[in-house]
Amino acid sequence: MLVSDFNFHLPNDLIAQEPLAARDESRMLLVQRTGGQYSDRQFRDFPDLLQRGDVVVFNNTRVFPARLYGRRESAGDLLKGRIEVLLTRQLSTDPNDWECLVRPGRKIGIGEHLFFGERNVEELQAEVLDRGEFGERRIRFQPVNNFFAILDRIGHVPLPPYIGRPDSPRDHERYQTVYAEQRGSVAAPTAGLHFTPGILNHIRQRGAETVDITLHVGLGTFQPVRVERVEDHKIHSESYSISADAASTINQALRASRRIIAVGTTTVRTLEHAVRFGAGSIVAGAAAADLFIFPGFEFKVVNAMLTNFHLPQSTLLMLVSAFGGREDILRAYEHAARQRYRFYSYGDCMFIE
Repeated sequence: MLVSDFNFHLPNDLIAQEPLAARDESRMLLVQRTGGQYSDRQFRDFPDLLQRGDVVVFNNTRVFPARLYGRRESAGDLLKGRIEVLLTRQLSTDPNDWECLVRPGRKIGIGEHLFFGERNVEELQAEVLDRGEFGERRIRFQPVNNFFAILDRIGHVPLPPYIGRPDSPRDHERYQTVYAEQRGSVAAPTAGLHFTPGILNHIRQRGAETVDITLHVGLGTFQPVRVERVEDHKIHSESYSISADAASTINQALRASRRIIAVGTTTVRTLEHAVRFGAGSIVAGAAAADLFIFPGFEFKVVNAMLTNFHLPQSTLLMLVSAFGGREDILRAYEHAARQRYRFYSYGDCMFIE
Protein backbone atom coordinates (compact mmCIF):
# COMPACT_ATOMS: atom_id res chain seq x y z
CA MET A 1 0.00 0.00 0.00
CA LEU A 2 1.49 3.34 -1.06
CA VAL A 3 1.55 6.49 1.05
CA SER A 4 0.59 8.40 -2.10
CA ASP A 5 -2.74 6.53 -2.08
CA PHE A 6 -3.75 8.86 0.78
CA ASN A 7 -3.23 12.14 -1.02
CA PHE A 8 -5.88 14.76 -1.77
CA HIS A 9 -5.90 18.35 -2.96
CA LEU A 10 -6.87 21.06 -0.51
CA PRO A 11 -6.95 24.80 -1.26
CA ASN A 12 -4.87 26.68 1.31
CA ASP A 13 -7.75 29.00 2.16
CA LEU A 14 -9.68 26.05 3.67
CA ILE A 15 -7.04 25.52 6.38
CA ALA A 16 -8.59 27.12 9.47
CA GLN A 17 -6.27 29.71 10.98
CA GLU A 18 -8.51 30.77 13.87
CA PRO A 19 -11.12 29.02 16.00
CA LEU A 20 -14.77 29.90 15.49
CA ALA A 21 -16.44 32.33 17.86
CA ALA A 22 -18.16 29.42 19.64
CA ARG A 23 -16.81 25.88 19.91
CA ASP A 24 -20.04 24.15 18.90
CA GLU A 25 -20.68 26.28 15.79
CA SER A 26 -18.63 23.91 13.61
CA ARG A 27 -20.06 21.96 10.73
CA MET A 28 -20.09 18.16 10.82
CA LEU A 29 -20.04 15.74 7.90
CA LEU A 30 -21.99 12.61 8.77
CA VAL A 31 -20.51 9.55 7.03
CA GLN A 32 -22.05 6.07 6.99
CA ARG A 33 -19.53 3.21 7.11
CA THR A 34 -21.94 0.96 5.23
CA GLY A 35 -22.28 2.33 1.74
CA GLY A 36 -20.23 5.49 2.26
CA GLN A 37 -23.17 7.89 2.09
CA TYR A 38 -22.64 11.29 3.67
CA SER A 39 -24.70 14.32 4.61
CA ASP A 40 -23.98 17.84 5.79
CA ARG A 41 -24.88 18.52 9.41
CA GLN A 42 -23.95 20.81 12.28
CA PHE A 43 -21.89 19.64 15.26
CA ARG A 44 -24.75 20.63 17.55
CA ASP A 45 -26.62 17.68 15.98
CA PHE A 46 -24.09 15.24 17.45
CA PRO A 47 -25.95 14.40 20.70
CA ASP A 48 -29.14 13.67 18.77
CA LEU A 49 -27.30 10.99 16.76
CA LEU A 50 -26.55 9.04 19.94
CA GLN A 51 -28.58 6.16 21.33
CA ARG A 52 -29.39 5.23 24.91
CA GLY A 53 -26.62 2.97 26.16
CA ASP A 54 -23.90 4.36 23.86
CA VAL A 55 -20.55 4.95 25.53
CA VAL A 56 -18.73 8.07 24.34
CA VAL A 57 -15.00 7.98 25.15
CA PHE A 58 -12.93 11.16 25.47
CA ASN A 59 -9.19 11.78 25.73
CA ASN A 60 -8.78 14.13 28.71
CA THR A 61 -5.14 15.01 28.09
CA ARG A 62 -4.14 18.65 28.62
CA VAL A 63 -1.90 20.57 26.23
CA PHE A 64 0.97 22.37 27.92
CA PRO A 65 2.96 25.34 26.49
CA ALA A 66 5.58 23.08 24.95
CA ARG A 67 7.17 25.51 22.49
CA LEU A 68 10.15 27.45 23.83
CA TYR A 69 12.12 30.21 22.15
CA GLY A 70 15.66 30.83 23.29
CA ARG A 71 19.31 31.12 22.40
CA ARG A 72 22.20 28.72 21.97
CA GLU A 73 25.71 28.90 23.35
CA SER A 74 28.74 29.21 21.09
CA ALA A 75 32.45 29.01 21.74
CA GLY A 76 33.70 31.48 24.33
CA ASP A 77 30.40 31.42 26.23
CA LEU A 78 28.94 34.02 23.90
CA LEU A 79 25.26 33.64 23.17
CA LYS A 80 24.11 33.63 19.57
CA GLY A 81 21.29 32.54 17.34
CA ARG A 82 17.58 32.35 18.08
CA ILE A 83 16.37 28.78 18.50
CA GLU A 84 13.05 27.02 18.86
CA VAL A 85 12.51 23.90 20.94
CA LEU A 86 9.31 21.84 20.95
CA LEU A 87 9.16 19.53 23.97
CA THR A 88 7.51 16.32 22.78
CA ARG A 89 7.84 13.82 25.64
CA GLN A 90 8.91 13.82 29.27
CA LEU A 91 11.31 10.88 29.55
CA SER A 92 10.88 10.11 33.25
CA THR A 93 9.12 11.33 36.37
CA ASP A 94 11.96 13.84 36.61
CA PRO A 95 10.65 16.99 34.83
CA ASN A 96 14.17 17.84 33.64
CA ASP A 97 14.62 15.10 30.98
CA TRP A 98 12.85 15.59 27.65
CA GLU A 99 12.68 14.44 24.08
CA CYS A 100 12.25 17.43 21.77
CA LEU A 101 12.44 18.80 18.25
CA VAL A 102 14.77 21.72 17.61
CA ARG A 103 15.19 24.46 15.01
CA PRO A 104 17.58 25.07 13.36
CA GLY A 105 18.21 21.35 13.60
CA ARG A 106 21.58 21.15 11.87
CA LYS A 107 23.21 23.73 14.10
CA ILE A 108 22.28 22.39 17.52
CA GLY A 109 24.78 19.68 18.43
CA ILE A 110 25.29 17.28 21.31
CA GLY A 111 26.84 19.00 24.31
CA GLU A 112 25.49 22.43 23.42
CA HIS A 113 23.77 24.56 26.06
CA LEU A 114 20.43 26.25 25.41
CA PHE A 115 18.96 29.19 27.28
CA PHE A 116 15.31 30.21 27.62
CA GLY A 117 13.57 33.17 29.20
CA GLU A 118 11.88 36.48 28.64
CA ARG A 119 13.50 39.91 28.29
CA ASN A 120 17.02 38.39 28.22
CA VAL A 121 16.57 36.72 31.61
CA GLU A 122 17.58 33.05 31.35
CA GLU A 123 15.04 31.23 33.52
CA LEU A 124 15.73 27.77 32.08
CA GLN A 125 18.97 26.22 30.84
CA ALA A 126 19.33 22.86 29.12
CA GLU A 127 22.10 20.69 27.70
CA VAL A 128 21.71 18.60 24.54
CA LEU A 129 22.52 14.98 25.46
CA ASP A 130 21.68 12.93 22.37
CA ARG A 131 20.31 13.01 18.84
CA GLY A 132 17.62 10.75 17.36
CA GLU A 133 17.19 9.16 13.95
CA PHE A 134 14.96 11.92 12.55
CA GLY A 135 16.63 14.91 14.18
CA GLU A 136 14.90 14.85 17.55
CA ARG A 137 17.09 15.64 20.57
CA ARG A 138 17.24 14.53 24.16
CA ILE A 139 17.87 17.45 26.49
CA ARG A 140 18.24 17.87 30.24
CA PHE A 141 17.26 21.06 32.02
CA GLN A 142 19.18 22.30 35.02
CA PRO A 143 16.98 21.73 38.10
CA VAL A 144 14.82 24.67 39.12
CA ASN A 145 11.98 25.20 41.54
CA ASN A 146 8.52 24.97 39.93
CA PHE A 147 9.66 23.89 36.46
CA PHE A 148 6.13 23.71 35.07
CA ALA A 149 5.21 27.09 36.55
CA ILE A 150 8.11 28.63 34.63
CA LEU A 151 7.08 26.72 31.51
CA ASP A 152 3.53 28.05 31.85
CA ARG A 153 4.93 31.58 32.00
CA ILE A 154 7.53 31.55 29.19
CA GLY A 155 6.29 28.70 26.97
CA HIS A 156 4.04 29.08 23.93
CA VAL A 157 1.00 27.12 22.76
CA PRO A 158 2.36 24.56 20.26
CA LEU A 159 0.12 25.44 17.33
CA PRO A 160 0.65 23.21 14.27
CA PRO A 161 2.88 24.57 11.47
CA TYR A 162 -0.05 24.96 9.05
CA ILE A 163 -1.45 27.69 11.30
CA GLY A 164 0.64 30.49 9.91
CA ARG A 165 0.66 32.89 12.84
CA PRO A 166 2.15 33.15 16.34
CA ASP A 167 0.09 31.84 19.23
CA SER A 168 -2.11 34.36 21.04
CA PRO A 169 -3.64 34.51 24.53
CA ARG A 170 -6.88 33.21 23.03
CA ASP A 171 -5.16 29.98 21.98
CA HIS A 172 -4.36 29.11 25.61
CA GLU A 173 -8.09 28.52 26.10
CA ARG A 174 -9.25 27.44 22.65
CA TYR A 175 -6.45 25.00 21.79
CA GLN A 176 -7.63 22.95 24.77
CA THR A 177 -10.71 20.83 25.33
CA VAL A 178 -13.17 21.92 28.02
CA TYR A 179 -12.66 18.57 29.76
CA ALA A 180 -8.83 18.56 29.70
CA GLU A 181 -7.31 17.39 32.99
CA GLN A 182 -4.03 15.48 32.64
CA ARG A 183 -1.09 17.62 31.50
CA GLY A 184 1.21 16.06 28.91
CA SER A 185 0.25 16.74 25.27
CA VAL A 186 2.04 18.85 22.67
CA ALA A 187 -0.99 18.85 20.37
CA ALA A 188 -4.67 19.01 21.17
CA PRO A 189 -6.93 16.01 20.54
CA THR A 190 -8.76 18.24 18.10
CA ALA A 191 -12.01 16.31 17.73
CA GLY A 192 -12.69 17.32 21.31
CA LEU A 193 -12.34 21.04 20.68
CA HIS A 194 -15.98 21.27 19.51
CA PHE A 195 -17.49 20.21 22.83
CA THR A 196 -19.01 22.59 25.36
CA PRO A 197 -20.45 21.85 28.83
CA GLY A 198 -23.91 22.16 27.29
CA ILE A 199 -23.16 19.56 24.60
CA LEU A 200 -21.77 17.19 27.25
CA ASN A 201 -24.95 17.58 29.31
CA HIS A 202 -27.07 16.95 26.22
CA ILE A 203 -25.16 13.70 25.57
CA ARG A 204 -25.94 12.44 29.07
CA GLN A 205 -29.57 13.52 28.78
CA ARG A 206 -29.80 11.28 25.71
CA GLY A 207 -28.94 8.31 27.93
CA ALA A 208 -25.38 7.88 26.68
CA GLU A 209 -22.50 7.36 29.09
CA THR A 210 -19.28 9.39 28.95
CA VAL A 211 -15.87 8.00 29.86
CA ASP A 212 -12.44 9.65 30.09
CA ILE A 213 -9.14 8.03 29.21
CA THR A 214 -5.75 9.71 28.73
CA LEU A 215 -3.26 9.58 25.88
CA HIS A 216 -0.57 12.24 25.76
CA VAL A 217 -0.16 13.37 22.17
CA GLY A 218 3.46 13.41 21.01
CA LEU A 219 5.55 12.51 17.97
CA GLY A 220 3.52 9.38 17.25
CA THR A 221 0.51 11.43 16.22
CA PHE A 222 2.02 14.10 13.98
CA GLN A 223 5.39 12.80 12.74
CA PRO A 224 5.63 12.82 8.92
CA VAL A 225 5.63 9.58 6.94
CA ARG A 226 9.02 9.33 5.22
CA VAL A 227 8.60 5.99 3.41
CA GLU A 228 6.85 5.09 0.15
CA ARG A 229 5.08 1.98 1.44
CA VAL A 230 2.64 2.41 4.30
CA GLU A 231 3.68 -0.91 5.84
CA ASP A 232 7.27 0.32 6.26
CA HIS A 233 6.37 3.21 8.55
CA LYS A 234 7.14 2.90 12.27
CA ILE A 235 5.15 5.03 14.68
CA HIS A 236 6.50 6.59 17.88
CA SER A 237 4.95 5.36 21.11
CA GLU A 238 2.75 7.65 23.22
CA SER A 239 1.93 7.23 26.90
CA TYR A 240 -1.62 6.45 27.93
CA SER A 241 -3.59 5.44 31.00
CA ILE A 242 -7.04 3.92 31.50
CA SER A 243 -8.62 3.84 34.94
CA ALA A 244 -10.28 0.73 36.33
CA ASP A 245 -13.67 2.50 36.29
CA ALA A 246 -13.26 3.52 32.65
CA ALA A 247 -12.21 0.02 31.63
CA SER A 248 -15.18 -1.47 33.50
CA THR A 249 -17.70 0.83 31.79
CA ILE A 250 -16.28 0.12 28.33
CA ASN A 251 -16.09 -3.64 28.94
CA GLN A 252 -19.70 -3.76 30.12
CA ALA A 253 -20.72 -2.06 26.87
CA LEU A 254 -18.63 -4.48 24.82
CA ARG A 255 -20.26 -7.49 26.50
CA ALA A 256 -23.71 -6.00 25.86
CA SER A 257 -22.85 -5.13 22.22
CA ARG A 258 -23.54 -1.46 22.86
CA ARG A 259 -21.82 1.17 20.73
CA ILE A 260 -18.41 2.52 21.73
CA ILE A 261 -17.97 5.98 20.19
CA ALA A 262 -14.43 7.38 20.19
CA VAL A 263 -13.88 11.13 20.19
CA GLY A 264 -10.71 11.52 18.13
CA THR A 265 -8.05 9.32 16.60
CA THR A 266 -6.00 9.33 19.82
CA THR A 267 -8.92 7.71 21.64
CA VAL A 268 -9.26 5.12 18.87
CA ARG A 269 -5.56 4.20 19.09
CA THR A 270 -5.67 3.93 22.87
CA LEU A 271 -8.71 1.67 22.99
CA GLU A 272 -7.59 -0.58 20.14
CA HIS A 273 -4.13 -0.91 21.69
CA ALA A 274 -5.43 -1.66 25.19
CA VAL A 275 -7.84 -4.39 24.04
CA ARG A 276 -5.02 -6.40 22.52
CA PHE A 277 -3.75 -7.29 25.98
CA GLY A 278 -7.05 -8.47 27.41
CA ALA A 279 -8.47 -11.18 25.17
CA GLY A 280 -11.25 -8.94 23.92
CA SER A 281 -11.54 -6.71 26.99
CA ILE A 282 -9.97 -3.35 27.78
CA VAL A 283 -7.09 -3.65 30.22
CA ALA A 284 -6.81 -0.87 32.80
CA GLY A 285 -3.46 0.69 33.65
CA ALA A 286 -0.68 2.75 32.11
CA ALA A 287 1.31 1.78 29.03
CA ALA A 288 2.66 3.14 25.74
CA ALA A 289 0.70 2.86 22.50
CA ASP A 290 2.68 2.28 19.32
CA LEU A 291 -0.20 0.85 17.29
CA PHE A 292 -0.17 1.96 13.65
CA ILE A 293 -3.66 1.65 12.18
CA PHE A 294 -4.08 1.63 8.40
CA PRO A 295 -6.51 -0.07 5.98
CA GLY A 296 -6.83 -3.77 6.65
CA PHE A 297 -6.85 -3.25 10.43
CA GLU A 298 -9.53 -5.15 12.39
CA PHE A 299 -11.27 -2.90 14.92
CA LYS A 300 -12.24 -4.70 18.10
CA VAL A 301 -13.66 -1.88 20.23
CA VAL A 302 -14.70 1.25 18.34
CA ASN A 303 -18.04 1.30 16.48
CA ALA A 304 -18.18 5.00 15.59
CA MET A 305 -15.83 7.95 15.75
CA LEU A 306 -15.82 11.72 15.70
CA THR A 307 -12.75 13.21 14.05
CA ASN A 308 -11.49 16.37 12.41
CA PHE A 309 -10.17 16.48 8.84
CA HIS A 310 -6.51 15.46 8.59
CA LEU A 311 -3.42 16.20 6.51
CA PRO A 312 -2.80 14.35 3.23
CA GLN A 313 -0.61 11.25 3.51
CA SER A 314 -0.72 11.37 7.33
CA THR A 315 -1.06 8.44 9.72
CA LEU A 316 -4.27 10.05 11.02
CA LEU A 317 -5.86 9.98 7.57
CA MET A 318 -4.74 6.35 7.23
CA LEU A 319 -6.45 5.50 10.53
CA VAL A 320 -9.69 7.19 9.48
CA SER A 321 -9.48 5.40 6.11
CA ALA A 322 -9.05 2.08 7.90
CA PHE A 323 -12.26 2.79 9.80
CA GLY A 324 -14.42 4.27 7.05
CA GLY A 325 -12.85 2.83 3.89
CA ARG A 326 -10.17 4.68 1.94
CA GLU A 327 -12.22 5.44 -1.17
CA ASP A 328 -15.29 6.50 0.81
CA ILE A 329 -13.26 8.73 3.12
CA LEU A 330 -11.37 10.42 0.27
CA ARG A 331 -14.68 10.98 -1.53
CA ALA A 332 -16.08 12.54 1.65
CA TYR A 333 -12.98 14.76 1.89
CA GLU A 334 -13.51 15.92 -1.70
CA HIS A 335 -17.12 16.77 -0.87
CA ALA A 336 -16.02 18.68 2.24
CA ALA A 337 -13.55 20.70 0.19
CA ARG A 338 -16.21 21.51 -2.43
CA GLN A 339 -18.58 22.60 0.31
CA ARG A 340 -15.83 24.69 1.87
CA TYR A 341 -15.59 22.96 5.20
CA ARG A 342 -12.81 24.25 7.42
CA PHE A 343 -9.90 21.80 7.72
CA TYR A 344 -7.42 20.63 10.37
CA SER A 345 -7.04 21.55 14.04
CA TYR A 346 -9.36 24.57 14.25
CA GLY A 347 -11.59 23.23 11.49
CA ASP A 348 -14.85 21.30 11.20
CA CYS A 349 -15.39 17.61 11.94
CA MET A 350 -16.87 14.39 10.62
CA PHE A 351 -18.83 11.69 12.43
CA ILE A 352 -18.35 8.19 11.02
CA GLU A 353 -20.91 5.64 12.17
